[in-house]
Amino acid sequence: MEDNLIQVTVVDRDGSENTIEIPTDINLSLMEILKASAYDILATCGGMALCATCHVEVLEGLDNLPEASDQELDMLDTLPDADEQSRLACQLHLHNNNNGMKIKLKGSLQ
Repeated sequence: MEDNLIQVTVVDRDGSENTIEIPTDINLSLMEILKASAYDILATCGGMALCATCHVEVLEGLDNLPEASDQELDMLDTLPDADEQSRLACQLHLHNNNNGMKIKLKGSLQ
């Protein structure tokens, strides 16, 4: 595997799992990468942490992510199904130490 390529397992809403390879040397958020990988994410607000339609549950690798900002935490607080493993994909930029991360899509489709 190349130095700047990591693998992330994505669990879709129907329970299906796929592993996608993500380059870490591009300046895209996890939300943008998931959309480019044809996952069904509304991203209504365009990545501003204002809508929570890119809500994901981090099943593995949460410790390797930076702390959530106050704005992200405030938005997560509005979600009935959010917990301590919840993050907004638009706020996550992945690095080499995120290799092997596993996420589940949770965001609303409407």
